[in-house]
Amino acid sequence: MADTGAPHLVLVDGSGFIFRAFHALPPMTNPDGVPVNAVFGFCNMLTRLMREHVGTHLAVIFDAGRVTFRNEIYPQYKAHRPDLPEDLIPQFGLIREATAAFGVPGIELDGFEADDLIASYARSVAETGGQCTIVSSDKDLMQLIGPHVDMMDPIRQKPIGPAEVEAKFGVGPDKVIDVQALMGDPTDNVPGIPGIGPKTASALINEFGSLETVLSAAPEMKPSKRKTSLIEHAEAARISLKLVTLKTDVPLPLPVSDLAVDDPDATILGDWLDRMGFRSIRHRFGLGDGSPLTQATARASMRAAAISLPQTAVPPAEPEKLPYGPYDTVTDLAALATWIEAAEQTGVCAVDTETDGLDPLRARMVGLSLAVAPGRACYVPFLHEGTLEAPSGIQISVQDALAALRPLFADPSVLKVFQNAKFDLLVFRRAGIETITPIDDTMLISYAQSAGLHGQGMDELSKLHLGHAPITYDDVTGKGRNRIPFQQVTLDRATAYAAEDADVTLRLWQVLRPQLRTSQALALYEEMERPLITVLADMEQIGIKVDATELRRLSENFAGRMTVIEAGIHDLAGRSFNVGSPKQLGEILFDEMGLRGGKRGKTGAWSTDSSVLQELADQGIELADRILAWRQLSKLKSTYTDALVSQMDPATGRVHTSFQMAITTTGRLSSNDPNLQNIPVRTEEGAQIRRSFIAPEGKVLLSADYSQIELRLLASVADVPTLREAFELGQDIHARTASEVFGVALEGMDPLTRRRAKAINFGIIYGISAFGLGKQLGIPAGEARAYIDAYFARYPGIRAYMDARRAEAKAHGYVTTPLGRRCYVPGITAKNAAQRNYAERQAINAPLQGGAADIIKRAMVRLPRVLEKAALPTVMLLQVHDELLFEVEKQAAEETASVVKRVMEEAASVAVPLVVETGIGANWAEAH
Repeated sequence: MADTGAPHLVLVDGSGFIFRAFHALPPMTNPDGVPVNAVFGFCNMLTRLMREHVGTHLAVIFDAGRVTFRNEIYPQYKAHRPDLPEDLIPQFGLIREATAAFGVPGIELDGFEADDLIASYARSVAETGGQCTIVSSDKDLMQLIGPHVDMMDPIRQKPIGPAEVEAKFGVGPDKVIDVQALMGDPTDNVPGIPGIGPKTASALINEFGSLETVLSAAPEMKPSKRKTSLIEHAEAARISLKLVTLKTDVPLPLPVSDLAVDDPDATILGDWLDRMGFRSIRHRFGLGDGSPLTQATARASMRAAAISLPQTAVPPAEPEKLPYGPYDTVTDLAALATWIEAAEQTGVCAVDTETDGLDPLRARMVGLSLAVAPGRACYVPFLHEGTLEAPSGIQISVQDALAALRPLFADPSVLKVFQNAKFDLLVFRRAGIETITPIDDTMLISYAQSAGLHGQGMDELSKLHLGHAPITYDDVTGKGRNRIPFQQVTLDRATAYAAEDADVTLRLWQVLRPQLRTSQALALYEEMERPLITVLADMEQIGIKVDATELRRLSENFAGRMTVIEAGIHDLAGRSFNVGSPKQLGEILFDEMGLRGGKRGKTGAWSTDSSVLQELADQGIELADRILAWRQLSKLKSTYTDALVSQMDPATGRVHTSFQMAITTTGRLSSNDPNLQNIPVRTEEGAQIRRSFIAPEGKVLLSADYSQIELRLLASVADVPTLREAFELGQDIHARTASEVFGVALEGMDPLTRRRAKAINFGIIYGISAFGLGKQLGIPAGEARAYIDAYFARYPGIRAYMDARRAEAKAHGYVTTPLGRRCYVPGITAKNAAQRNYAERQAINAPLQGGAADIIKRAMVRLPRVLEKAALPTVMLLQVHDELLFEVEKQAAEETASVVKRVMEEAASVAVPLVVETGIGANWAEAH
C-alpha cells in the first residue's frame, strides 16, 4: 500500500461469485426445498476469500436491478440478455442473507450497476493513498486497474494487472474503454462499430490514441468497409463509450470506514447455516457450542471449511415420495375413457394444455394432459406430426377428445385444477369448450398467500414446495436455431414433459390448498382471486375496439409536429444537428450556447438526460423545453400510435390485452401485449391516443373511476378525524389539508398553497422525502421538511400508521391490506440503507395500493352478476388501476352507470365513503 495505515479495501463482485457458483455446482436444495447450489458455492468462495485475501476493509457489491441510468442513454442496453434461470432467482435473497451472516457488508444502489459502485469505492480509496483489490475477472472492471487498484481472479487465484489487461485487449487499462466502444459487446447489447473486432479495435486505438481521434480520422482513411462503417456508426460508438465507461462519482451507500473487517457473530452465522442445512460448514467452523469466534479461531475455522464442495445436499421433505413418471400416452378414445372414469372417481384432476403459441386467443391446442393422483398422469396428443411409437396421424382428433371430455369438464362434482387457469380456459374456449367448472388455480392459491415473497411459476413452486425440478420446455424443444415446434416433439418426450406438468400441478394443489386457511388467505382466494379468473378471461376475449385510421393519423401528426419542432430547435441552436443525438445536443447547449448547469461524464461528453433538460426548461431555456416536447412526441409515436396498430387483431378490429394476475406485490393487475395501463392521461397527446379507443356503432364507452381511493384508505386506516370529516362532507381534500396544515382559510385559497398540500398528500402515501418533495415543488429541502413536519404535527395518526407498517414489516416480513392480503416486503431488514429505505416505503404504501386493488377486484367479481340480473347489455373491457371501462348499449348507458357506481362504492366498507366518478362517451377520452 502507498501509505502505512491507509485502508486496503477488498471489493467482491457479487454477481461474478453468484453465477460462477451456480454454474459450477449441481442442483442442491435446502430442507425447505429451496435451491441453494449458488448459495453454498458463494459461501465457500467467501470463506476462501476471507481466509486468504482479507485486507483491512471488505464488502460484497451487488446489482440492485437490471434497469440503470444506461438504459436512459440506450434503451436497448442489455435488452437481449436471457431471463435468469428459475433455480437461481430465489437464491439472490439468500445470498444477501449469507453475506450478512458472515458479517460482511453487502452494498447495492438502485439505478447503478455493481461495477459503478466498485469504481466509485476504488477511486475513493485511491484518493486516500490506500489500495483496492477487486475480486473479479470481469473485463469491464479492467479499466480501473492502476497504481492503487488491482484485480484478482477468484477461481484461478491469480492477480490481474496491466500486463494481463494488455494481453486481453491489446492496450493498457487506460485505453480499454476505447477498444470496447469500437468493438461493442453483444452480451450487453453495446452496439459498437459493425465489423470491428478486438484486434482491429486495439490496432486503431494504438495507432490513433482514442475513440474520438479514430472517428475524426475515418473520413481520411482509404476506401474500405471499415471506413464506411466507422463513418456511418460513429454515434453508435460514442454511445457505446458512454455505456462501457464506469462512473466513479456514485454516492457511496456506506463510507469506507464502515467496511472494516470484523469477526462474524457465531450465533448468527451458526443459526443461518443450520437453516440452510449447511451443517458440514457449521461443524468445520467449530460452531457446535455457539461460543464466540475470535479473529484467530475464525480464520482457522475458515481454513478448515474451504475444502472441496459437496455434490449432494439434504433432500427436501415431500408430502408423498412417489416417482414422477413414467406416464401414459393416450392415443385412442377407449384409453381416454379410462382416465375420465378415474377422474370422476377421485373427484379431482389436474389439467394442462400444450399449444403452438403463447397467445391463448390465437394458439391451437396441440395436446392436453390429465393427472388424477401423484405419479398418475397422461398426455393426450392431437396435432403431433410424428412419433417414435406410432406413425404420424395415430392420435385422437381434437373434436373427438373434447367431446369425450366435455361432460367431465362440466361435472360440478369433479374439481379441475390448473396452474395459470386463465390461459388454459381461453385455449379451451377457442377449441369449443366454454364450460369448465369448478376450477382451482395453484398459481393463485400460492399468490394469495405469498405475493412478493417469490415468483409464482410452476417450476419455481415445484422446486420450492416439492423439491422437484420439472422438465423444461427447452429440454424437449431445444434452444435458439435448433428449437422445434412442440407438435414436432416425439410423443415419448412430449408425454414426459406434458404429463409431468399436470402431475406437478396436482401435487402443488395438495400441498398449497390446505395452507390457505392457516395463512388466513382462504377468503381472499375464494371470494376474489378465483372468481376473477373467468371475469378477466371474458375481458381478454372481448378486447376493445380501436380506430386504426385515427392511430395512423396521429402517427403522421406526431411525425409532422416533430419535424416542425425540430426546425424550431435548429433555429434556436443557430444550426442544424441531430436532435436525437445526446452528444450533439450537449455541445449545442453547453459549448456553443454556454449555458450553466451542465455536467460532463468521464468521457467529457455533456449529460442531456431529461432531468438536465427539465432544469434548463425551468430556467426559461426555450431550446430545452422544445427538446423535451420533441422527445415526448417521439416516445408516444413509437410506443403507442405505431405499436397499437400492429397489435390490433385484424379479424376483430380490437386490441386484446393480457392481464397478469400474479405479478405484483400488492395484488394489482398488470397488463401486457399491449400494456394498456400506461397510456398517458394528463397530456393532450395522451388524450388523443385514448380517443382512438372507441365504441362500436350503437354503443358507448362507460368509465367508472374510484376518486382518491388511496387517500381515503389512508384517512380510514390511520384514523385521521379531520380527513375523514372532509371526505364525509365531500370537501376538496387538498384544500382542507392546506387549511389544516398551513392555517389558511378554505375560501379564496391560493392555488399554489393547495398544490403544495396535494403534493404532500400523495407524497406521504409513497414515503416521499424532504428532498423529493422540495424538488417536486421547486423549493429548498429545508422548507419541504418544514411542510412535512407540520403535516405530521397536524395528523399524528398518519405518522403512527407509517411507524406501525414499518414495524409490522420488520416483525413479519410482510404488511397486510385492509381486506387481509399479505404483501411481502423483501429487503426490510437489509443492511444496505438504500435498499432498506425503499422497502420501508413499500411497507407504507403496499396496504393502501393493495387495499385499492382488492376493492376494485371485489367490484369486478360482483359486477357481471349484477349487470346480468339487471338485464343491462354491458361488457367490461379494461381495468386500469382505479378505473373500469365498459362497452354498453347507448340507450342503457345512464342506467348502467348508476348500477356500476353503486356496486363499486359498496364493494368494501371503510370508515370514509368510497366515491366513484362515471363518464360516458364515444371514445375512452370522452368517457374518462
